[in-house]
Amino acid sequence: MNNAKHMTINGLFYLRLLLVICSISLWQSVASADEAEESAPEEKSVTDYIEMKPAFVTHVGKPGNKINYLKAAVTLRASSESVRPAVEAHTPRLRHELVMLFGEQTDLDTLSSMEGQQALREEATRRINGVLEEQQTGEQITGVLFTEFVVQR
Repeated sequence: MNNAKHMTINGLFYLRLLLVICSISLWQSVASADEAEESAPEEKSVTDYIEMKPAFVTHVGKPGNKINYLKAAVTLRASSESVRPAVEAHTPRLRHELVMLFGEQTDLDTLSSMEGQQALREEATRRINGVLEEQQTGEQITGVLFTEFVVQR
């Protein structure tokens, strides 16, 4: 009986020792993970807005009809600050693409609607990203914003 009691006490001692060692090990791994998190640079979600100045003014509508004009102030939205140099390097080509796109618009009712403007913004985004890809910049914009949009009939 004395021997069994001695084994139980020894077993409890080793069990407690094992729990203490595991607790210390776990605490160290949590502490080192917290330390790694603190030392890692935080990736901030950056939104960079790039204005395409001056505003675009071009004729729109069907050829042969009354001349109508579109004035659009355009701002590009980017999720990285590295997009700005790529846009600035290719601004003449990007402006050309937008002038051509705006000049292709023939349906003034669609152009004046929210849906039509949304479709135009999406197409402008595709075309700008196409130029940036063609020029092998490795950059893309995330969207086009119209900060001013006027159709004169």
